[in-house]
Amino acid sequence: MKKTLTALSLVSAALLSAQAIAAPAICYNCPPEWADWGTQLKAIANDTGIVVPQDNKNSGQALAQIVAEKASPVADVVYLGITFGIQAANADVLASYKPAGWAQIPADMKDPDGKWVALHSGTIGFMVNVDALNGAPVPQSWDDLLKPEYKGMVGYLDPASAFVGYAAATAANLAQGGTLENVKPGIDYFKKLIKNRPIVPKQTAYARVLSGEIPILLDYDFNAYRAKYKDNANVAFVIPKEGSIRVPYVISLVKNAPHASEGKKVIDYVLSDRGQAIWANAWLRPVRESAMTAAAKAQFLPDSDYQRARTVNYQQMAAAQKAFSTQYLNEVK
Repeated sequence: MKKTLTALSLVSAALLSAQAIAAPAICYNCPPEWADWGTQLKAIANDTGIVVPQDNKNSGQALAQIVAEKASPVADVVYLGITFGIQAANADVLASYKPAGWAQIPADMKDPDGKWVALHSGTIGFMVNVDALNGAPVPQSWDDLLKPEYKGMVGYLDPASAFVGYAAATAANLAQGGTLENVKPGIDYFKKLIKNRPIVPKQTAYARVLSGEIPILLDYDFNAYRAKYKDNANVAFVIPKEGSIRVPYVISLVKNAPHASEGKKVIDYVLSDRGQAIWANAWLRPVRESAMTAAAKAQFLPDSDYQRARTVNYQQMAAAQKAFSTQYLNEVK
């Protein structure tokens, strides 16, 4: 009996010790297959002892849930596309927190009050399955996509429901001479493009590009590089000659988070040299570009190509999102 009790005591002590080491932190919208969150979450657990469960929400779902849970928060941190981060700040569901390395982060990549801070960014362009073009050249401009030779070949996610779709539409609008307040050039562009029979899914279309079903997808650079370097597909990435935009993804501490201390440590970690290098190795451009290794940078297009991609006023981009979606649904879809 004494031996049994001793054994049980040892097991209980071990469990308590493990629980003490494996401190929790809940992150909404940290899906393992997106942006290599899988590797990042393992690194956080190994290096800090904080266990962050995987979460497969998207930005819209994550925002809706933290708003619904405002009176009794469940999440500690949340990862969002920039416009959703701004909406979350406006909804008063985020806490102010300025993490380690705050001064090294560019001003346009953080909320001045610390409600959100960018982790990394992607650049909108053309993800092209070269083998699926049937001999047509790789398109180099937004206007190229309107040519008859690309009929039925161009895809983009629905800008009225998917953030990457809205980001692509914003890039096209600006390239056509529009502004964040004047979206008419973009709407007119998509009216022309719709005549070329584009494919417009609501959900991620990465696999459909690799299969050749969608030869040309308006998407982020990191998905194209993943296809090229990880999946060994004959995929090219093009930043159109008329220009494009860079789009940050941000992380925030949830207001009244149940594990705020652990949440802050998670934010510190993903902005540390090690955390930032993990993003870079997954072909995302880290917000602290000094953390990008030469080997990672060598797999990106040259800096001269990226000069065609600009940052924008993301507050204005967020403010214009609903009106653009309504106009797109009324005039294009």
